[in-house]
Amino acid sequence: MKKKEGVHSALFLFFYCFLHIFPPPPSFSFFFLPLFITMDRPAMDRRRKTLPVIKTDADIERLIEKTAEEDAVSLAADDLAALQQDTSVSSAQETNERPLPSSPQAILTPETLNHPPPIPGRWIKLAEEEKPYLHRHSVGLAEIPGVVRTLKPASYQPERQLETKLVIVMVGLPARGKSYIVKKLRRYLNWLQYETKVFNVGNTRRVHKEANVDQDAKFFDPDNQEMKKVRDDIAMDVLEHLIEWLKNGTYSRVAIHDATNSTVSRRKLLIDRLRTEPKIKLLLLESICTDQRVLERNFRLKLLGPDYKDKDPVQALEDFRSRVANYERAYEPLGDWEEDRDLQYCKLINVGKKVVAYNISGYLAGQCVFYLMNFNLTERQIFVTRHGQSTDNIEDRIGGDAPLTPLGRKFGKALERFVSQQRKSFALELARRKADEESDAYGMERLELLDDTTHPAPQGKDGTRDDLIHKKAEALSAQFTVWTSMLQRSMQTASNFSADEYDVKHIRFLNEINSGSREGMSYEEIQRLYPDEFRARQQNKLYYRYPGMGGESYIDVIHRLQPLIIELERMTQSCLIITHRVALRIILGYMLDWSREEMPHMLVPLHTVYEYRPKPYGSELKKWRYNEEKDDFEEF
Repeated sequence: MKKKEGVHSALFLFFYCFLHIFPPPPSFSFFFLPLFITMDRPAMDRRRKTLPVIKTDADIERLIEKTAEEDAVSLAADDLAALQQDTSVSSAQETNERPLPSSPQAILTPETLNHPPPIPGRWIKLAEEEKPYLHRHSVGLAEIPGVVRTLKPASYQPERQLETKLVIVMVGLPARGKSYIVKKLRRYLNWLQYETKVFNVGNTRRVHKEANVDQDAKFFDPDNQEMKKVRDDIAMDVLEHLIEWLKNGTYSRVAIHDATNSTVSRRKLLIDRLRTEPKIKLLLLESICTDQRVLERNFRLKLLGPDYKDKDPVQALEDFRSRVANYERAYEPLGDWEEDRDLQYCKLINVGKKVVAYNISGYLAGQCVFYLMNFNLTERQIFVTRHGQSTDNIEDRIGGDAPLTPLGRKFGKALERFVSQQRKSFALELARRKADEESDAYGMERLELLDDTTHPAPQGKDGTRDDLIHKKAEALSAQFTVWTSMLQRSMQTASNFSADEYDVKHIRFLNEINSGSREGMSYEEIQRLYPDEFRARQQNKLYYRYPGMGGESYIDVIHRLQPLIIELERMTQSCLIITHRVALRIILGYMLDWSREEMPHMLVPLHTVYEYRPKPYGSELKKWRYNEEKDDFEEF
């Protein structure tokens, strides 16, 4: 059939072209043209069938009404037939009992046609005492004042929580970076205004009365059942304090149980207790480290902790290795046991080089896993500063897009020279340290692994070692990024940074807070013209939002900057950020772990540069002030 249609189409096309080239007489067209049209009718019909049928709203309503009437008539007819059949059977049996019709509306009436009866199995009527929100809880985005608000039912009671809480239970052997991870995670969640607290079992163990024994390696022997029970009791005691804080805290959202929890039996104790709290969700987070160099460094850092304070370093290191060996004997990583119980967990291997996530659900758990996938331990420089002085700064006006003053342009030139010097010296320092670590065999002669750049290193022949160090430093210093906002005072401050040497990016996320209808006004004018508004902002700067189109609050800017914070954690190269007062406060608030009360009020003056260096054991901060007379920066 398809072949025949194809022949018809070809013949039709041939004769159509032929007639256009050699026009026939009118009599020919009158008799034969209908024949050519009908030759391709099957193909035309087929194409016509593929066209969509467009219906108006009126057509759809009539179709629904017609379908409902047909269903009602059909159902009523069926019920009427069943009623007649039941009546005839009853009469044949000559009984006094009359069977009921299969439907209360079995008789066909006009009312039946207009109001069809409910179809069994398709609709369910709730009982009057049932309420659809009895067991409802908020899902998805967590509530943030001024950003996300949950609509509460009319019968809402304060004691009935709508927001779920999250408990993160850490898992892993000692010296695997668990405490480092939870500190960064706590800082990030607190910065997002989800109040988070870490409950460290080790700190409780050191002051616990029942554990008032010599807590050497024997205390952690898995075969020592008495000490095992003591450790489990301490872990459960910490969990009770954790649950109490979550349930009674005004803003408490996330609690972290920081311990090894390295056996299934220990984790089962914790999970069984948490299952009695229906409003608390659980996330198991395991830290695994297979890098021997990182492990050795972590072992050394443990010697500076409270367990080995004022003890002989050699004996302390030997005892800690024995403790780790005891844990390894009984260690049971996350896996089949948790999956059989459908528990959500995340494995972090070598600080984010590999991440395994299972059954992750919920906004907070998703935020945690996303953050953990993006940070690294690379040492780098992160410079943050405000733009140079602008014309609005002189008049103390907020917002706007004012240009730089001559002093602001002078600051921009000095900033480029300063950053260039600092990046080169940092790269050289880092290259020398890496060379020292590569040539050192992790002996006890160098326990002070805290960036000792003065330690003498062996020299190679003909100065080849220094040449390698300088080549390595050049490679390290070549990777440098400059971020600015899209306001001209920020871009002008970075105008001296060459795109050949720096990766310069202008990012709208870094813009100053939008003051809405108060853009371009001074604080004195706002206080005089809008005293109530000025007072409201002073009382709660974090949540206050400027009125008018596009007006923002500190909370709005925090969530606007969230992608950049993730990128800062992910990237391995050094960076300079040139932004504005509110954005700078928020970025420093994340880096330095400022509280929600401190962040909106911290002083961040113009022409001040903050140098932040992430470290495997924490972070370092340096502050530099621009000296206009010397046209240079000085540390303070």
